[in-house]
Amino acid sequence: MRILHILNHTQRQNGHVHAAVDLACAQAALGHDVCIANGGGDFDPLLHSKGVRTVRVDHTRSIPSLAKAAFRLHGHIREFKAEVVHAHMMTSAVLAFPICRIARIPLVTTVHNEFEKSATLMGLGTRVIAVSDAVGASMQRRGIPASKLHVVLNGTIGSSRLEARAGEPAALKSPSILFVGGLHPRKGLPDLFHAFDIVHESFPAAHLYVVGDGPFRGSYEEMVSSLACARAVTFLGSVRDPYPHMAAADIFVLPSHADPAPLVLSEAREAACAIIGTEVDGIPQLLEYGEAGILVPPRDPSSLADAICDLLRMPEQIAAWKAKSQLRIENLTIERVARETIQVYLAAVAPRRVKTQAF
Repeated sequence: MRILHILNHTQRQNGHVHAAVDLACAQAALGHDVCIANGGGDFDPLLHSKGVRTVRVDHTRSIPSLAKAAFRLHGHIREFKAEVVHAHMMTSAVLAFPICRIARIPLVTTVHNEFEKSATLMGLGTRVIAVSDAVGASMQRRGIPASKLHVVLNGTIGSSRLEARAGEPAALKSPSILFVGGLHPRKGLPDLFHAFDIVHESFPAAHLYVVGDGPFRGSYEEMVSSLACARAVTFLGSVRDPYPHMAAADIFVLPSHADPAPLVLSEAREAACAIIGTEVDGIPQLLEYGEAGILVPPRDPSSLADAICDLLRMPEQIAAWKAKSQLRIENLTIERVARETIQVYLAAVAPRRVKTQAF
């Protein structure tokens, strides 16, 4: 198929971008003709090396810029002769919708962050992909017909983006607890800090490592500085590849309040981490509903502390949960994501082909 993806940019440190780049490269590897229309970014060289074309479409949110973007996008769709257009962000979907309607080309959208109010606009697609069962159910409650919703669970194993990763584990103090992600309120980091403060009372040798950056880093560092465990918490900032830290960690924790289908859990499971995650959104599905990782209630530092302490108290359980992380891990490959997404495209294209043949 001739597939044109649209997203705001191809910069690193953005889950939407990582998922789209992984998908585009995997589709190209399956023999499809793939192009990404975007504002440019870090991943363009990788995309080119994997046979994915890129064209510039500025997504700046101003009327003159968006008018110019729509004109350019229309030209790229015609020149590329796209059979399907796939939008990954709200601005991209709004830009593509009228063009696809006029050109009679199916528009497929992916809902990455359903907790955003603007996610409802992804319903403009001919077909709408939800990145987990929880997201699919949420979008139905928000008025998206079940007939055009398809669930394609996120997965990263085998991603071209991760090919050049370092294999050597990082040097972490043991026992080590690791968090990887954006430093934003929805990730629930204050819960982890308060939970670790409880853990530190019984296990003073334990160390918490925080990998990632974001607008709340300063306030989080200040919060931690007031806790008894402050000296046992290290903020590592953003790293190009967190895999070495995952490979070295004793326990990986994701204390999110909202997380539709975090890619980091696929990466943590590939690294064979013992995982603790909150029972929200797509996290249970990515952890095989508690079979591949421990699930705890969100916004509950006490329960999170108990789960961490239980593992630290019995190191053999850490090894057991590392082994459990590999349960049905083949379901988290990017090739599976790419093949299932192609089936969504075919479902979107089929009615158009039937109409064409009728004439």
